[in-house]
Amino acid sequence: MKIIQCHNFYQQPGGEDRVFRDEGVLLSSHGHDVIQFTAHNDEIVGMSKIGLARRAIWNGKTAAELRDLVRREQAEIVHFHNTVPLISPAAYYAARKAGAAVVQTLHNYRMICAKATFFRDGKVCEDCLGKFIPWPAVWHGCYRESRAASAVLATMLTTHRLMKTYAGAVDAYIACSHFSKQKLVKGGLPEAKISVKPNFVDPDPGVGRGVGGYAMYLGRLSPEKGLDTLLAAWSQLPRALRLKIVGNGPMSDDVRNAAQQNSNIEWLAGRSDQQVREILADAAFLVLPSVNYEGFPKTIVEAFALGTPVVASRLGAMAEVIEDGRTGVHFEAGSASDLAAKVDNLFHQPRRRRRMRAEAREEYLRKYTAETNYRSLMEIYNRAISSHSSNKIRNREEVVAS
Repeated sequence: MKIIQCHNFYQQPGGEDRVFRDEGVLLSSHGHDVIQFTAHNDEIVGMSKIGLARRAIWNGKTAAELRDLVRREQAEIVHFHNTVPLISPAAYYAARKAGAAVVQTLHNYRMICAKATFFRDGKVCEDCLGKFIPWPAVWHGCYRESRAASAVLATMLTTHRLMKTYAGAVDAYIACSHFSKQKLVKGGLPEAKISVKPNFVDPDPGVGRGVGGYAMYLGRLSPEKGLDTLLAAWSQLPRALRLKIVGNGPMSDDVRNAAQQNSNIEWLAGRSDQQVREILADAAFLVLPSVNYEGFPKTIVEAFALGTPVVASRLGAMAEVIEDGRTGVHFEAGSASDLAAKVDNLFHQPRRRRRMRAEAREEYLRKYTAETNYRSLMEIYNRAISSHSSNKIRNREEVVAS
């Protein structure tokens, strides 16, 4: 099968970029011809606001380039990951016109939330959910903390809802969890077109030892990730327990200050992928204190692959993916006292942790290996191709009948 992967890279690399890369490697390893069509947000620098707005709503130049690529390569699938802001939904129409089926992975909630996270002012916000025109996002300046930028994104969403782009120009959607699928359907996307396919980890890193005697946080250092909750919890722990924080972000100074004041906290920035895996493999457990819904944190699957249990907020996809008492522990989102209590309790129950390690590893083997993911992805591709073919036949019949 010939597949074009389409992605607008972010200025700050993140999980979506990694999934885009990993799926490309996975498909190539199974003999598929994979071509990548990308844009990068570094191109935004120096671009006028009007020019950027036009591209975000309808980028005809990029769409034409993609159309020509599909025709030249005779691709069967164009798989989109992120189109905002430089690729635009115009690319869906271009791909279909050139004869390819269109698949869109929904890594976040961008199609129904301008900020993509359902998070505002330190808490979950669903003000735009179900609204045809997402005006609250403009009022609050949700996208890039700018009312002007938010107006552009709201215009894009409204325009393509009016055009029925999201209902008709995409053959199949991929949601990363059942929780996100439910939100996306409530936001107006067609339920019948959304399949759930989680992230995966490949190659299999093997089982870690978990004997390091510390907890670990891995991810972006930003407010929606619950760093305030994490740092406050560690100041409340009744007994000493080491915490290794790996990552960078806007809250780096807060983490640095916390590490200076609390000898049990260690901030490890700038570690390689191999170093991160080694730290995670030896951790007693991973802590995910996010106060937003999350899409599907790949760190969960990375932990499970190593047999590392996860202590996470009872919120969104985390509450779905982590089974409380089996592969990890839930705590009340935003509650430092509940997190401190759960962490202290788990750390001082080594037998319970050993059972969880075995269960976490088993969960990875059942759900999150490359082979399991590949089978799911091919089923989605085949359904998309079938749907696209049916639509072409139906359209021809309508033309003949008229």
